[in-house]
Amino acid sequence: MHFATRVTWLVGGRPRAEIQRDIRRKEKAREMLVQRYGSSRLSEEHVLQCLYSISDNNSFLLFNRDPVDRMIAYLQHYFQPQEAEPGFSLGISGGFEGARLTHNHQRQYNYVLQSLTLWREISHDMFKLWCLAEADLLAEGNSYRLQNTGQGLNRVQQAPQVSRAMHGILNKCQRQIGSWVGSSVIHLGDHNVPNALMFIDKYTQVPRILNPVVLVMDGLPDLCKDKQVKAYVDSTFGSVEKCRKSILQDFFKHAFDGSGADNFFDAGSCIDGRLTSAWSWSSKIEKKPYYHIFKMAGFVGFDGRF
Repeated sequence: MHFATRVTWLVGGRPRAEIQRDIRRKEKAREMLVQRYGSSRLSEEHVLQCLYSISDNNSFLLFNRDPVDRMIAYLQHYFQPQEAEPGFSLGISGGFEGARLTHNHQRQYNYVLQSLTLWREISHDMFKLWCLAEADLLAEGNSYRLQNTGQGLNRVQQAPQVSRAMHGILNKCQRQIGSWVGSSVIHLGDHNVPNALMFIDKYTQVPRILNPVVLVMDGLPDLCKDKQVKAYVDSTFGSVEKCRKSILQDFFKHAFDGSGADNFFDAGSCIDGRLTSAWSWSSKIEKKPYYHIFKMAGFVGFDGRF
C-alpha cells in the first residue's frame, strides 16, 4: 500500500532513472493490490479508484500540510520558547509596527506554535471539512440570506457540521499544546466568514502563504553557493543562518500580530483573525529588507507558481 500510494516528488536533484524506477515500482504495487483484492463484489476498477484517491490525498497533504510542518520545525529549531536570543526576540507591542497584540517572546512563541498547529490539523482534515461544507451548503432547511458583509454581497449561512468539526480540531490542538493564548472564537456564518464555502477558501490559502517562505528557507544555502550572493547576504545580514533567522523572526512576529483588519474583532487573536494577519504580512513583502533574497530565490508572488 505504501508504494502504491506514495508521492513521486520530482524535486531535490534526483536522477531521472531513480524517478522512473519509483514510478514503475508504484505501478507494479497497484497491479498487485488490484489482483489481490478485486472480486465479484469489489471490481478491479473500484480498487484502482480507491488507490488513486489515497494517492490524491497524499499529494494534497504534501503540498498543503507539509509546509506547515516545515514552519513548525523552523520555529522550534531557531527559537527557544522560554528565552529569546539577543536581537531575535519574537515579542510584539500593540500599536508598534502595525501590531494589534502585545506579547512577550514566550507568549508570542506559544501563540505562533498553536496557530501553526491549528492550521496543520485543518489541512490534514481538509477533505473531510470540504465534504461537510458541501453538506452544510446544500442542507434542506439551512436557509441563507444575501447580505453586504463589507466585502460585497455574500450568502450568509450557518455551517453547523463544519463548526462541530472545527471545534473538535480546536479541542485536539488545545489538548496537544496544553494551553491556549488568545481567543478561541471560530467565525462561521457571520460577516467575517459568511458560509462554509468561504471557510474552505480561506484555509486553502495557508499553503499559498507558507510554501514560498519554506522554499526560500530551504533554498537559501544553495543560493549562497554563488559567491556574489553570499557576499551580499553576509554584508547585509551577517551570515546565511542570520539571514534565515531574520526572515523567520519577521514572519513569526508580524504574520501573527493581530493586524489585517480595521478593528480588533475582525482580526485580533481569534481563530479566523490569525490567518487575516498572515494575509496582511504577505501583502507587505515588497517592503521587507529581505525581499531581494526572495526574488533571487525565484519568488514571483503568493498567488504565483512556487
